[in-house]
This record gives sequence, structure tokens and C-alpha cells, in this order.
Amino acid sequence: MNIEILKKKAAEKAVEHVQSGMVLGLGTGSTTRYAIIKVGELWQAGDLTDIVAVPTSEKTAELAQSYGIPLTTLDQNPKLDLAIDGADEVDPALNLIKGHGGALLREKMVESAAEQFIVVVDNSKLVSKLGTNFSLPIEVVKFGWKAHIAWLESFGYRPEIRGGEHDPFISDNDNYIIHCAFPNGIDDPAALADTLINRPGVVEHGLFLNMASQVIVAEADGLKTLDRT
Repeated sequence: MNIEILKKKAAEKAVEHVQSGMVLGLGTGSTTRYAIIKVGELWQAGDLTDIVAVPTSEKTAELAQSYGIPLTTLDQNPKLDLAIDGADEVDPALNLIKGHGGALLREKMVESAAEQFIVVVDNSKLVSKLGTNFSLPIEVVKFGWKAHIAWLESFGYRPEIRGGEHDPFISDNDNYIIHCAFPNGIDDPAALADTLINRPGVVEHGLFLNMASQVIVAEADGLKTLDRT
């Protein structure tokens, strides 16, 4: 089955959890796009009413607005009922690597504020160890960003600035993103998360640990649901 069909099925399954009156968190990325479109269609049809959504990126905000979905902010709604987003990798404990859409900081802020966080992926995103197939995005302030490259290299990791040094990607928060590859995957995600977040100049990282309530996985023969135990 076409990968896009699989992603669409997983995203629309997640939307079945959306109810009228909810405050939603809308993620960023190709899979989540299908969820936003479905919410928009239900909103336009009148099947969903009295909802508001916090977008995790400017791109998500534009898509939601194109369907007339009312938007709000974390300042106005610091507690969300449900957030839906994709992931780059999912390990057996439902820990995630996220951020290849360039929106990891806002995604983590929004999804950590949600009572329930549902992740939608296709089965290629399931890994036995995080860092196996995807690099880890790390959002850093522009000032002194090269120092982070040297620091990460000192651990034997392989970091590089997103977009390249001459035309670096700039996040919605006006920061740079470093993508860090791990030759043998990430052995201790929790320890790495602590090390990164305590580094001055690191704003946030793409390790989403103990956050996902449920992961909906699209496979060739149907959908599989993984719940946090």
C-alpha cells in the first residue's frame, strides 16, 4: 500500500479521539497534515463544534486557518485536552525522536501541556533504539552555535547545522537547529536529554521521553495501536 495512504489512515484514526469542546494541539509534519485536514473537514461540516487549536508551527497555523479552525495560544489555554503529531522514530517504550519538521521546541511545549498525546506514524518509524535511522535535532541560539558542534563531536557524535553553514535553517523561534547523528544509536536517551538541556545555549532537543500516551502505527495490513503501560 502507498505510504501516503498509510499515513492518512493513521492520522484519521487519531482524529476519532477529537470531540467537540476540546482544546487541541496540532503538530507539524507530513503525517500530521492529514489529521489537520480531517479536523478541518469535520469542523466545516459541523460535526465538530466549539473547538480551538494551538498550532506548533507557522505552517500548521496556515493550514488550520485555511479550514477555518479557530486558533488559540498556550498563554490563553495552558492546558490542552489532546495533541496529535507525528514522529521520526518510536522505540519500544514509546519514546520518540521528533523535530525533523523544524518545529521541535513548540511541539514539545504544546504536547507536554496536553492531557493526552497521540502519535501517528507508519511502521518504518518503529526502531529498537532511538537514533538508529534519524539524527537528533537540537535547537540552539545563533550566538556561539559552532561551539556546540565541537562539543558534540567530542563525544564521538556527528553533528551538522541544518541547511548548511552558508544558508542555515532558521526556526520559527529564530534559532538554528543542529542535527546530531549517532554511529551506534542512543544508548541512554534520558541521560543524553539531561546533558543536552543543561548545556548553555541549547534551547531544546528532539528527545520526547515519556510523553506519548498512544502511538497509532499504519502497516500494510492495517492499523496497530500501541499504548503506554
